[in-house]
Amino acid sequence: MSSRRRACAAFATAIALLLPAAAHAQGVDDFGGYGRVRGNAETKQDAAFELRIGRYLPEVDKGLTTTPFQDTFGTANRFTFGAEVDWQVLRIKHLGTLGPGFGWSYTKFSERAPFADGSGLSASTTRLNIMPMYVVAVLRADFIAKDLKVPFVPYAKFGFGYAMWWSSDGQRSATYQGEKGKGGSYGVTYALGGMFLLDVLDEDDAKSADGIMGINNSYLFAEWFRPQLDGFGSNKVLNLASSSWVLGFALEM
Repeated sequence: MSSRRRACAAFATAIALLLPAAAHAQGVDDFGGYGRVRGNAETKQDAAFELRIGRYLPEVDKGLTTTPFQDTFGTANRFTFGAEVDWQVLRIKHLGTLGPGFGWSYTKFSERAPFADGSGLSASTTRLNIMPMYVVAVLRADFIAKDLKVPFVPYAKFGFGYAMWWSSDGQRSATYQGEKGKGGSYGVTYALGGMFLLDVLDEDDAKSADGIMGINNSYLFAEWFRPQLDGFGSNKVLNLASSSWVLGFALEM
């Protein structure tokens, strides 16, 4: 074999050896990520983070002979803003992930309070602040997206919730049924929801985000959320239970 042929053969062998590595190459330059991640290059997934906004209208008046909450704050929709962190400690094959989650949110009601005799509204503003928190078990059935290649992930949550609340009347702390206007409400919390997998809109960018930042998946989600914060039916607890829809954005990492 001539020296030229030997050189061509060596060059072809080198190219053949480099091609598999190049297919998985990925990096970052001044314009962002480059290189396509191929094959099963997904990083380890063990947590989820949610940003949440939802309707919240507490059932304070439920079971009472009067309607103090409705008379003061009306029935217009109010909203909470919050976040949730989940640890996906267990992966169930051909089903999804299971693990604990912690959530926090906040909302505030503020209106001019009516006079007791019905003669009009007072000059002072009555405020009610509510800060719900919860610990839940979260099951995400992501086999639909992973195994069936349908970009949808249903999920369910169940656990315990607690809400701090405090109120004021002008510059003073308000009172409720002769008690100082602050306290806590507790009970079970549960939810059902569905997530749309955003990765399908641009799979190359999704793979780059995984390889560079460790973001496995991103979602938009809608959820029916029920914090049953009525003290398990106790008449000594301010009833802050609510049934509402929550919308949000989620990342799995």
